[in-house]
Amino acid sequence: MSETQPRRLIFDSEHDQFRDSVARFVQKEVAPHVDRWRAAGRCDREIFEKAGAHGLLLMWADEIDGGAGIADLRYEQILYEEMIRHGDIGVYLTLHSRLVAPYIGRLGSDEQKRRWLTGAALGTTILAVAMTEPGAGSDLAGIQARAERRDGGWVINGAKTYISNGLNADAVIVVARTNPAERRAFGLFIVERGMPGFERGHKLAKLGLDAQDTAELFFNDVWVPDANVLGDAMHGFAYLAEGLIEERLLAACQSIAHAQAAFDLTLPYVKERRAFGRPLGALQNTRFVMARRRAELDAMQTWIDALVMEHNAGRLDAATAASAKLLTSELENHVIDDCVQLHGGAGYMDEYRISRMYRDARVSRIFAGSSEIMLEIIGRSLGLSDRME
Repeated sequence: MSETQPRRLIFDSEHDQFRDSVARFVQKEVAPHVDRWRAAGRCDREIFEKAGAHGLLLMWADEIDGGAGIADLRYEQILYEEMIRHGDIGVYLTLHSRLVAPYIGRLGSDEQKRRWLTGAALGTTILAVAMTEPGAGSDLAGIQARAERRDGGWVINGAKTYISNGLNADAVIVVARTNPAERRAFGLFIVERGMPGFERGHKLAKLGLDAQDTAELFFNDVWVPDANVLGDAMHGFAYLAEGLIEERLLAACQSIAHAQAAFDLTLPYVKERRAFGRPLGALQNTRFVMARRRAELDAMQTWIDALVMEHNAGRLDAATAASAKLLTSELENHVIDDCVQLHGGAGYMDEYRISRMYRDARVSRIFAGSSEIMLEIIGRSLGLSDRME
């Protein structure tokens, strides 16, 4: 937890001990490699295995599947915060273990759980989910990849893009259309490394998140057995919707943590940097900018902490999760923009972390549902739609 934040009321001594353990892990196993990973465009696979050995993956899963049986989202929140504070936002452990693996946990048979979750908890099996296509981003109903029933399984054809963990992944949950006549008939299919017809494109160059591998995936007559289908092959749209509340809350946790890290980088900088013969922090504009952002961060963090507790209690709704994702991503970008400005010319140089954070932050208003989609969800929750008369 940041030293500049007021005391946060949702954590107890066990959470504090866990935070200290995660901070030490990130400082030892992540921080020394960040520059190399960012230059390579992907982190080493070994970091997943090290995180698994440290008990940081699939904490929610039952012990029989390699987890710790801890459903409390506060532990994942702490992992986000310490990874961003001491390491790099592009090390996507949480996507692997809290966004993708739960589909197997919720929908998988006992055999499927034993088959994939144990390796995922150990970090030896890296997971990804393939939803986005060149012509279908936030609008999942526009997905064109298709799966056709054949020979005790399904044959998948199509292409996916912007897939996080796309290069490192050993098992990819692929969303494909299973009934062309039904707009929302999708299946979730686990495609494994080495399956004939499954190919990966180049590592995609991005504006930010340089340490996180992003790739195109191609499926050319990939036969997937029934044993690799999660749940009902016609109900995938509903399954995806079930996971969006938590995904957007986690995105909010990430955004506020990233903004807080930027603030913590900038505060000592403006105290030390001199302009017009005085520390930059002695100038009224600097004081006012930092004071306003401190107040906004504290208010937003308090709300997000409360929503984490609401989610733990099973009470968080889709519109509130959308609001959290919308407002935290906007605050993240505003705070980091101010921090770059206060760094002056140094803020434009990649040797300073704040420059890299500026690039990393931009996608938060796009992934997990764009800001425009969040506004649409919130608006509809108010009874407002384009069908009103």
